[in-house]
Amino acid sequence: MKKEQIISAFCQLGKVMQMHGNSMNWSGFDSGVTEEEFELVENAIQTQVHFNGWFTEELVRKSFRNLSEWLTKAQLEDWTNHYKFTETPKSVAVIMAGNIPLVGFHDFISVLLSGNKIQCKLSSEDNKLLPLLSKYLIQFEPDLENYIHFSDRNLKDFEAVIATGSNNSIQQFEHYFSKYPHLFRHNRTSLAVLDGTETSEELRALGEDILDYFGRGCRNVTHLLLPTSFDLNRFFEAIVSLGDVVNNKKYGNNYDYNKTIHLMNLESFLDNNFILLKENEQLFSPLAMLHYHFYPEKSEVEIYISKHKDAIQCVIGHGFLPFGTAQCPKLDDYADNIDTMLWLNGL
Repeated sequence: MKKEQIISAFCQLGKVMQMHGNSMNWSGFDSGVTEEEFELVENAIQTQVHFNGWFTEELVRKSFRNLSEWLTKAQLEDWTNHYKFTETPKSVAVIMAGNIPLVGFHDFISVLLSGNKIQCKLSSEDNKLLPLLSKYLIQFEPDLENYIHFSDRNLKDFEAVIATGSNNSIQQFEHYFSKYPHLFRHNRTSLAVLDGTETSEELRALGEDILDYFGRGCRNVTHLLLPTSFDLNRFFEAIVSLGDVVNNKKYGNNYDYNKTIHLMNLESFLDNNFILLKENEQLFSPLAMLHYHFYPEKSEVEIYISKHKDAIQCVIGHGFLPFGTAQCPKLDDYADNIDTMLWLNGL
């Protein structure tokens, strides 16, 4: 296959994903899909929450919108022109996480746009959307049928592995797959550094960085670094409009559980009725809770980030990534800061 063929198929996919993401009706055969095929994906989007309570229709559509922004000819060409496109494709097994909708999509396009074949092992929490999108792709470019495979059981006949999971999963990955060329990813999270000059709009955008996808992604902020003079009431006021998050049963259960445990243990925390804030220097925080601590000197920010660099996915704040962009990575924002395309080129 030619890289241009695959890029063309992904560009067409991007247009259809944007339609789904924006809740648009089928636009006709110019979309490249039939009305029946379009409605099949629509039904999957609307019913994901029945299979996974975290995957609300709103958030699935948001994932479609965000990912569709990658899928333009200009962006895909600019990204892939920095890498080789192999003429001798290898079979790459990709074990995907399931914490947010289509979380493995970047690995999916990376393997295909490096010229390789992909065997997808999907999480049971997110095993319906990508196969449907793959059917779109194969319709746009039939030759891709020989490049895309999904496995419900044991993976076989693969030559390299990309696997994403928890720190506990890494031990299993090492046991089963370490003899192959591999790229293993473990738990990471993100933090925000505030300097006290943030506007209300920026603080609200920070709330989205924390609460998007109910805080379950590695790019979600779980820790705040605050100047000693920072008034947390400003933060609470700015994010009050995001309070509907607690009405999700799964998120609400986590909120209630963590609040109860802290009350029983007589531990101090702040509460705005949908997220708990606890002064704690630990980078990772439980769902529905946000850790924070104060820094008296800017040098302490650098020390903290350096100390936790192997567990940090991204940093939000002035001088870092803009507020509100945590869950909007670019094509070259690689998970665990490891260049997936460069690794694939080395196979």
